[in-house]
Amino acid sequence: MSCTMKKVTLAAIGLTFSITIGGASAQVRPEIHPVETVTLSTQEFLLGEKNGSPTLVAGELRIPLAATGRLPAVILIHGSGGLGEYVERWAQEFNSVGVASFVLDSFSGRGITSTVDDQSQLDTLAMMVDAYRALGVLAKHPRIDASRIAVMGFSKGAVAAVYSSNNRFRKMYAPPNLQFAAHIGLYTPCNIAYHEDEKVTGKPIRLYHGLADDYVPAEPCRAYVERLKKAGVDVTLTEYPGAYHNYDNFIRKDQLQPTFLPQAQTWRHCQLMEGAQGVILNSQSGKPFDLSDPCLEKGAHLAYNDAATQATVKSVKEFLIVTFGLKPARQP
Repeated sequence: MSCTMKKVTLAAIGLTFSITIGGASAQVRPEIHPVETVTLSTQEFLLGEKNGSPTLVAGELRIPLAATGRLPAVILIHGSGGLGEYVERWAQEFNSVGVASFVLDSFSGRGITSTVDDQSQLDTLAMMVDAYRALGVLAKHPRIDASRIAVMGFSKGAVAAVYSSNNRFRKMYAPPNLQFAAHIGLYTPCNIAYHEDEKVTGKPIRLYHGLADDYVPAEPCRAYVERLKKAGVDVTLTEYPGAYHNYDNFIRKDQLQPTFLPQAQTWRHCQLMEGAQGVILNSQSGKPFDLSDPCLEKGAHLAYNDAATQATVKSVKEFLIVTFGLKPARQP
């Protein structure tokens, strides 16, 4: 499908529905918006290539009806498993405090359902282009405040959410004069050191990670956060003992044992860095990295952790209330 097609916004005319979170209910208006983007390889992205394969993806915008004026918004970027119920729950959490949500689907428009077993289907950095393009779409919406659009991602999508704070990437791919107001990553892959990755926009960055995560370990994020802190960045990493990957997915709430994904590709023991000409290198061997690299492994666990989820939800909502200058929600 060509991105030269006429832009059309598909809105659910007159349709509203209610959500209930923590005993509080809110009515929201859903709108489906196309997002014209391009698909790039990691090397193309790092070299600033603009003319990738034209691609049309989409996202669902939810506007809380009780809120007035131009609203803050959060763009939500899914992980390797695609859109899941936990992403939907986060959208509801934001709507309940008067924040619009935009659930971005980077997979369906590309004919992808999951990259868990095969990450070659879509390079992770390509999803950052989608995020920037979604920022441009929302910034033009009459109900959205362009200066108060945050981005939040999960695992594969957290790379786009966190590293879109990078000044170099923003200058290459963000719409002119636009930047995200905040960056939030859950169980973020931080194992690639990019050139000048400590030079960021100055907007706050918040990372959350489970210490039992054997899919995307927390240790590389500690090192990245320390580099950012030394550069004076407003950044924090919150860690939860006993929490596995995707710890906020309540669908697994009643499972007694972690779910094992035997074919899931994991970089848990890979230390990578950006080399010359946009080539990603194994920093230990010095050789170009690809999916045949000996450091790549298979098999990882997923499990819900209620304590970590509740703490993360509370922390993120409080962070956004302050960042967006909102009034705290009344306690029941």
